[in-house]
Amino acid sequence: MKYVIGIDLGTSGVKTLLVSHGGEIISSAQVSYTPDFYSGGRVEQKPAAWWENTFKALKDLMEKNPEAKGNVTATAVSGQMHSSVFLDSNNEVIRPAILWNDTRTTAQTKEIVEAAGGVKSLLDMTCNLALEGFTLPKILWLRENEPENYARVNKVIMPKDYINFMLTGNIKTDESDAAGTLLFDVKNCRWSGELCGKTGVSPRILPEVIPSAGVVGEIKAEFCDELGFEKGCLAIAGGADNSCAAIGNGVVKEGQGVISIGTSGTVIGYVGEIKSEVTGGVHLFNYSAPNSRYAMGCMLCAGEALNWTKRTFFENTSFDELNVLAEKAPAGSGGLVFLPYLFGERSPHNDPDAKGAFVGIFGGCEKGNIIRSVMEGVGYAVRDLYEEVVKFTDLNEIFITGGGAKSKLWGQICSDILNKPLEVLNISEGPSYGAALIALVGSGAAESFEAANGGNVEVVREITPSENTEVYKKFYPVFRQLYKSNKENFKLIKEALK
Repeated sequence: MKYVIGIDLGTSGVKTLLVSHGGEIISSAQVSYTPDFYSGGRVEQKPAAWWENTFKALKDLMEKNPEAKGNVTATAVSGQMHSSVFLDSNNEVIRPAILWNDTRTTAQTKEIVEAAGGVKSLLDMTCNLALEGFTLPKILWLRENEPENYARVNKVIMPKDYINFMLTGNIKTDESDAAGTLLFDVKNCRWSGELCGKTGVSPRILPEVIPSAGVVGEIKAEFCDELGFEKGCLAIAGGADNSCAAIGNGVVKEGQGVISIGTSGTVIGYVGEIKSEVTGGVHLFNYSAPNSRYAMGCMLCAGEALNWTKRTFFENTSFDELNVLAEKAPAGSGGLVFLPYLFGERSPHNDPDAKGAFVGIFGGCEKGNIIRSVMEGVGYAVRDLYEEVVKFTDLNEIFITGGGAKSKLWGQICSDILNKPLEVLNISEGPSYGAALIALVGSGAAESFEAANGGNVEVVREITPSENTEVYKKFYPVFRQLYKSNKENFKLIKEALK
């Protein structure tokens, strides 16, 4: 039997997944690590740590599966988006990578908008707003704050590209990761020479862009020998983590989308051509499937809202018990509404000052009302994301994944608020499985993304809207208005804290 390996290079760990040429998940191995946090919102990691831990996870995976020795034909990497690896002319790392969740670059985002000629001009060039997490602000920060390091920069690549470079010696990126730099022309699928010119960034430092299923190169012979891969094993580019996760969850054609309720939350919809006006309400990125894009609405606090609620109010209560308590509360939680903006909010508000809130506390409010209102608040925010995504694509088939999907109640709440059926899949591997499917297509082991999973991805449960939809039709506008009414109050809170 022949195999491929999907690698998911995350912020807190790396996971490797062994998948057969028939799309069956065989085994996995993972290694944890932590980023380095500093004052001023600075978050960094050493690329060497990614490589060391990825190699360890690959060795662990192969040792667990001796039958795979000599039979691994390709790898592909899913990687955290936006994080910046700076290489010199010898392809040596100049400084630790600045991560996607690093917020030091507020000044640079403003500079980018000004240089671009305003928000509309920037959206015309890149389809995305200038946010601190993106790569371009990090490049400008380096230029302004570490000029001696900037002078040494020969290439700027993303984390997954660094793993592929270490495996092959070749430097390339893919379309889905390039789209997250804010230097990519998403509509025309190429680096934006116009924005490079306006911001003074030389296109020379940007890597060659290939499709997600494109070949970076053959994995070095010494690594094939040490890991037990087939000689000539191919390193396929892979893609950005959200793109790979959607591929792994079966989003491969128009009309399909996926809701993820993890620590944060996303709604992703497959987009062929961008035909609607781009306003910045969602991210628009190139997709790992050929000649396509995806619209992604991102909320910063989804599953973490329930984790926070448990830690703060119900420390000795299990999540199963929380679900039981929430089930006893009525739809609408008796009028208690929760705003899940514990870390500010991305889509659709792009408001770092937004705060969480319980509104409508009443004398008869019980534990179940509190828990259910948190689930509903996240559900309303998911609806916000959905409303932005469907401006670019019709969603006729929606999958739901992540920790929130494991709760039947939470999945039902989302279905009711959206008034849409949702499908729960048997796949929970997400990005690593998507990377493996990309490896299958890129190496020629599968003809297409539609065929790559070999029928191993199945719908195990369908959630259909219930009579509670009518209740949520009344409360969703209330949720929307509560943010609008408190937007200025959130700013006042920020000022009062200074």
